[in-house]
Amino acid sequence: MHSNINRVVSKILKPIPDKLYLKCIFYLRMQKRLNLKKPMTFNEKIQWLKLYDRKEIYHVIVDKYEVKKYVSQKIGEEYIIPTVGVWKDIKSININALPNSFVMKATHDSGGVYICKNKNNYNFKECFYKLEKSMKHDFYLNSREWAYKGVNSRIIAEEFLEDNDLKDYKFFCFNGECKLFKIDFDRETKHGANYYDINGNILPFGEKICPPNYNKIINLPTNLNKMITLAEKLAEEIPFVRVDFYNQNGKIYFGEMTLYPSSGIGPFTDEKWDLKLGEWISLPR
Repeated sequence: MHSNINRVVSKILKPIPDKLYLKCIFYLRMQKRLNLKKPMTFNEKIQWLKLYDRKEIYHVIVDKYEVKKYVSQKIGEEYIIPTVGVWKDIKSININALPNSFVMKATHDSGGVYICKNKNNYNFKECFYKLEKSMKHDFYLNSREWAYKGVNSRIIAEEFLEDNDLKDYKFFCFNGECKLFKIDFDRETKHGANYYDINGNILPFGEKICPPNYNKIINLPTNLNKMITLAEKLAEEIPFVRVDFYNQNGKIYFGEMTLYPSSGIGPFTDEKWDLKLGEWISLPR
């Protein structure tokens, strides 16, 4: 729902410059003014980074195909989910050549992941319709996330990771140091997410859009420290980035790197943690 609202607002505000656009969006979602002169909170600093931390490598990081090469060079090819194919448009996809199960998404967009577990009864028409819309969508204009500006629009399919309890672990890294991580749960029903410190202790906050459940028992993997080490390696020399990994029965796979979680307009359940996470981001001079 929020993404639909953002797209409507972005169309209305499309002609205005990035800074003014971000101030408008921030006020609408966070119900307070955006302080760019002296940003203090996590969400404020994410907006600052959109405007003033602009490195060419960020275009690679947000591209769901190109980032695989970056990750392979940094930590090794063994952490990459195998690619089934990459196409410039829908009509180039040969359904008969696809494996029985796969995951498909646009390379230049955020969200919109389409999972096929059995192509014999999969709704390709619906999948391709949604992908077609994604291909026409300029994600940069939606939230002025600079890293997405000019990224080529393509479609990528990856192997489907078979696991009845597959989780992705989202590591929040500040100048190459992981301070905490997040685990989502019950995505298909009542989506929630818990935050943990690097020792696996649950933290007393979450996000309003997917609130925490402190009674939810999530068994952490035995190779958690390995994932943290890999995340920190990928996050080197970046003021802030969230690094996501899947853990399939002890086998670690890279998910994605996110420079602007919730586009910097994601209210926390406790504003003190918005400030706390903000303290950990050292803005480039």
